[in-house]
Order: sequence, then structure tokens, then C-alpha cells
Amino acid sequence: MTEDRFPENTGADRLPRTPHASVADGGLPRPAPEPAAPAPPRLEHPVLKALLGAWALAACSAEETAAVEDHLGDCGACADEARRLREAVGLLQRPDSLDLDPGLRTRVLESCLDRRPPRIPVPDWAMAYDAETARLDALLQDFGDAEWHAPVRLRWFRGQDATSRRTTVAGVIAHLLAVDGLVAVALGLDDPLGPATGGTAGKPAGTPAERTEAFWEASHFPPTRSVRGPWREQAHAVVRTVSSSGGTTRAGEAERGEDPGTVAVPYGDFELPLRDALVDRAFECWVHAVDIAEAVDYPYDPPAPRHLRGMVDLAARMLPAVLAERRRAGLAGPGDRRHLVTAGRPGRSLRLEIEGRGGGEWFIPLDSPAAVGSADHEVAHVALDDVEFCRLAAGHVSPEEAAAGQVGDRTAIRDVLSAAASLSRM
Repeated sequence: MTEDRFPENTGADRLPRTPHASVADGGLPRPAPEPAAPAPPRLEHPVLKALLGAWALAACSAEETAAVEDHLGDCGACADEARRLREAVGLLQRPDSLDLDPGLRTRVLESCLDRRPPRIPVPDWAMAYDAETARLDALLQDFGDAEWHAPVRLRWFRGQDATSRRTTVAGVIAHLLAVDGLVAVALGLDDPLGPATGGTAGKPAGTPAERTEAFWEASHFPPTRSVRGPWREQAHAVVRTVSSSGGTTRAGEAERGEDPGTVAVPYGDFELPLRDALVDRAFECWVHAVDIAEAVDYPYDPPAPRHLRGMVDLAARMLPAVLAERRRAGLAGPGDRRHLVTAGRPGRSLRLEIEGRGGGEWFIPLDSPAAVGSADHEVAHVALDDVEFCRLAAGHVSPEEAAAGQVGDRTAIRDVLSAAASLSRM
């Protein structure tokens, strides 16, 4: 019965089906499907290999890209070549800044010197000056006229008051040239000011501010990019002289066994030994490089940690004498428990804690520069970041604004922070 009602349909007696009509298409039959696109022709291996460069640069057509990528799954040699080409293209199209890392020069030199010592080594106490002048010179390299004449304001503290002087980028380099000349003359080199300040051979006259003003006034026109050459050559001559002479500066010093780093460099109203003077010049070079970088809206990193620590150490060692001078001028209080201290003996002290990679800890004697700082006689404790302390010593931040942790004698803290700010000068 079932077999009679539902006979098996064979291919011979199956009726052909016609397309269904649809309300949506108005009763018309559906269109026949479009024929499939023909497969792209298979490219030979030499052709595919020749396309790898274009593929790495995304310059192939869709068909060529598909053919190359299909081939890379089967050919290991081409896959390795394609990977190398893609990596090379990534380097060529690097989205990051192409500006060199300011620390690159130092790292390259350190790596080279680890492998082979220099024939004429630079003394340790001159390395910071060598590095900071090189970093500033690299910043100046691509400056155009607009950058050289960009306004810069030099800032420092005089007494209790902040003061400033307006100049240009070129004027800042002229200032560095004039003041670095103090070191140059101590080394037996020419004074860049010549007779402008009335100095004599080996004894340049004038304070850093007086020398700068004299140099600016002696110029017939405001300083331009032409000042970079003399400043750069003087910096090279200073480093070359202290290095090639083994650190000695005048004939006969080596025979007498004198430490060349102790040769006095006059600053007009005070002196620094050569080893400290070069650290001081490195510090000012960095400070004014930051001034210049800010004027042209360019980032500038702090010195290498070991150089930064040397700058902090010099400022900390100068604080007792500056504090005593301010006390004589009536700018610092005597303290509630001030007492005379025999030279070389411990006395009331402030613990100066400098944080950061260039930091450390110093005990600043409060009652006499001849006294010895002592933890047993600590009456106050101040903590600052290394760069913040340098900004304070450069006159770029006031004692009240310095971000410092403070504990203990408030008068001592105020006096020491004010003394740090008064280390600044034009």
C-alpha cells in the first residue's frame, strides 16, 4: 500500500524544478547566480620572490598580496626573507622621535673606554664639564636664526630677592663663554674678553656678572649664532689642556708633586680650586641649557647621576661658607643656641638629605664654616629631590617654594635653604 502510494523516484522520472515565484520580485523568477571569478594564475617562485620587497612595503595589488602570502606558508626561505624585510620597513617608518637620546654620547664613550682606555684620559673632575658642554652643543647644532634670537630670562637670587636679566639664546652662550674664560685663563689659555675687563695674564678681572656685561657691551651687535664657535672651541681647549697635561696646568707643578686640581680659579670675590671650578661650570652649563631648551620648547634631561651627584656635593660643601657670609651681612639669624666652635670640632648641624640617583646625605655646620657637621649635634633635617635642590641652588625656585621635607629648628632650615638659593648668580 505504502509502496503503491509513494513509488520511489528515480533520476529518470524526476521532474525538473522551476524557480519559485516571489511576491517581492513581482512574480518574476530569481536571477541565475553569477559565475565564480576565475582563480588567479599561479605565479612562479622567482616572480613571488621578486615581489617580497613590494609586499613588505604594502605596495602589491590584492591578487599579488594573496599569492605572496599563500606562498610564504609553503616556502621557508621566502618567509625568512619577508620577515627581515618587514623589520627593515619598521625601522624606516619608525613613529618615534628621531632625536638622539642626550645620554647616548656618554653610553657610547663608556662602552668604548671599557674596551680600550683612552691614550689621553680626561680627569674624573673634568668629565662632567666635558659631558655637559657636549650635550648643550648638540642641542644648538640645528638651531636656525629664530631659535638663536629666542628670548631667555636668566634668574638668580641677590641677597633675599629674586632677580633676573633678559637676553637671547645667543646671549646665554656669550655669558657661558665669558665666565668659562675664568677657567681658561687659569689653564694658561687666552681670555675670550681680551683686555675688556682689565685683567692680566693668568689673572682675569671681574666677577661672572661683570665679565658677562663687559662682553655684551663690547659687542657692536647683539650676539648671534657666531658665538657658538668660540664657546665650543674654548670648551674643547679646556678639556684638551687638562687631559693632555695629565691634569697639570702650569710648568713645574708635576715636578713639585702638586695636585693640579687645587690650582685656584678666581671668580672676582672668591676662588674655587680647578676641580671644583669645572664642576661649577658643568652645573651652570646644564642650568642654562635648560633655560635655552625651555625658550625653544624642547625637552632636556638632567645630567648623568654621577655628574649630578658631584654638582650636589659641591653646592653642599659651599653652604657653610655662604651661610657664614650671610650671617655677617645680617641675612641669617644667629640661632637660639649658637655657640663658638673650635675649628675641626663638631657643632650644631643640619642634616641635608638629597633624594634621587644623584643624591646623598650631608651634615651642614651651622655656627662656623670651620666646624665639622655631626649627626650627634643635629638640630634640623631637610630632605629634597636632587633636581629640586639644584633648581634651588640655581635660583630657579625660591626657598619658600622648594619642595622640601623639614623637621627641627625652623630658623636653621630657613637659613640653609636661603643660603642654597644665594649660591646662584648671573
